[in-house]
Amino acid sequence: MTQHTWLRRLAGRFLVFEGPDGSGKSTQFARLAEALREVGVGVREVREPGGTGIGERIREVLLDPANTDMDIRCEMLLYMASRAQLMEQVVRPALAAGETVLADRFIASTLAYQGSAGGLDSASITAVARVAVGRTWPELNLLFDVDEQTAAARLNPLLDRMEQKGAEFHRRVREGYHRQASADPSRWAVIDATRGVDEVTDAMMRVLRSRFAGGTEGGAPAGHPPARMTIRRTGESASSPTGPLG
Repeated sequence: MTQHTWLRRLAGRFLVFEGPDGSGKSTQFARLAEALREVGVGVREVREPGGTGIGERIREVLLDPANTDMDIRCEMLLYMASRAQLMEQVVRPALAAGETVLADRFIASTLAYQGSAGGLDSASITAVARVAVGRTWPELNLLFDVDEQTAAARLNPLLDRMEQKGAEFHRRVREGYHRQASADPSRWAVIDATRGVDEVTDAMMRVLRSRFAGGTEGGAPAGHPPARMTIRRTGESASSPTGPLG
């Protein structure tokens, strides 16, 4: 991969890769990690749920197709429990050491999957998120956007519990992501992930260079939760209270 020396400016930053299942974000995640290492930037890669011994055990429970009776509140709290352990054990120490933290999913996934698609109100989710992550929030969420049909065609036929939820569920997930990105554009970049892998990588690099090395507005300051905003589920009134979004 061609070296991009400007990527050194990402040292000590916290970036999150978001998108529906089948969006191709994991491929782009790996490509950015490789590019950062090529220019000498320390990288800490984490995934959600998981990333720690405790988190990986929680992941097994969350994604096991046998757990069809899991309540949505239980599901959300398990994700947050895994996240709390990850923040304390991995993310904060890595940021303190000047490493770039790349996370495969974060708070925005919970708001999209358990909130917009699952029916939990965003105020409840963000209240728990404040406890789980404190003031350490990502500077930028990279949303790899893809329609449900394209995403479904890319998925492994051996689907986990979340991937098995059906087309309508995943349509609401995508809508939830778009609402978050529209509400807080300084913390989001939406990338068309229906294109070829190399084209998507080029788009990702352009976004990162623009935000962090191009003299345009960058992501929000590290270590601070985003401002309060209103993110509505389908059918929810505009007056519904919410907290900060990741």
